[in-house]
Amino acid sequence: MRFDVLTLFPELIQSHMDFSIMKRASEEGIISVNTINPRDFTLDKHKKVDDTPYGGGAGMVLMPQPYIDAYNSLEKVENSITLMMTPQGEPFTDKISNELAKYEQVIILCGHYEGIDERVIEELDPEEISVGDYVLTGGELPALILADSVSRMLPGVLSDDECFEEESHFNFLLEYPQYTHPSSWNGRDVPEILLSGHHAKVDEWRRQKS
Repeated sequence: MRFDVLTLFPELIQSHMDFSIMKRASEEGIISVNTINPRDFTLDKHKKVDDTPYGGGAGMVLMPQPYIDAYNSLEKVENSITLMMTPQGEPFTDKISNELAKYEQVIILCGHYEGIDERVIEELDPEEISVGDYVLTGGELPALILADSVSRMLPGVLSDDECFEEESHFNFLLEYPQYTHPSSWNGRDVPEILLSGHHAKVDEWRRQKS
């Protein structure tokens, strides 16, 4: 799968790719993450990409020309979807993550400051996704959340299907409590059922806790 992220801060996106599961998935060619900076497409000699909003108000709004030209520079595949990370979008869920994992290419628009000129949304008609009812500085962190979650669903990214099939939300349940060595620590003991070796009873206990 290929992620194409339109962002004014490509370093924020690329830095996440240097660690853990995302790094391994990238090195093994399961995913690729490409960043496109609209600043590289501005026609302004000072590389300006934002301006004051019509009607007044605080903050700056990202202008349509750099974003549209950056988007049009992308080579798109047939099985592609365009997303925009925005507070008013559909709440991001595990179900959406699974649906997005079926695409070959996911294009993500990251806003910043007071947002993107509405005409970009009208022109590109992206699916709008929200990671929660709160405000962030820009769309980069939500884009990373989405890319991380979707990548975990792809074959070969995790060592075993069980790694995500037993995760929180996969089967509409939360994950059960986890314990490791030592069996007794600071006066707190691992539940006896987990030490019993009785797999059926362990599974039952875990489901009840979920």
